[in-house]
Amino acid sequence: MNKKAKAIEYFRMGYNCAQSVFLPFAGANEINTLVSAGFGGGIARMQKTCGAVTGGVMVLSLRYGSPDCPDEESKKRLYSQIRQFDDEFVKIHGTDECIKLLGVDMNSGEGKQKIKELDLHTTVCEKCILTAISLLEK
Repeated sequence: MNKKAKAIEYFRMGYNCAQSVFLPFAGANEINTLVSAGFGGGIARMQKTCGAVTGGVMVLSLRYGSPDCPDEESKKRLYSQIRQFDDEFVKIHGTDECIKLLGVDMNSGEGKQKIKELDLHTTVCEKCILTAISLLEK
């Protein structure tokens, strides 16, 4: 199964958006599932940076980060990759902020109802997950 299909499968199973992006690249094991658990809903449902983006940041950190105490050059390389990823995500979606992407407060009863009524998990969240995967596969 390709990474996009696996990511959507994870999301539909109940994994958060960050986990759904991270696990197809990093592997679905206990540590990876736990380390990415708090980033859903824009970090703990605070609706800040989109979980698909933070999942992508974790993937890029694995790919470009330093396994030792990083020197300045290592940090620059990693941060450059992350900024490029985020810039491309924002070009596609207009923002990387969960609350702006969804347009509702996911923590209110009214917001939860709107998410269901408008099927925002499919029309917004899954699209963000697929965008993140596409950008990471480049």
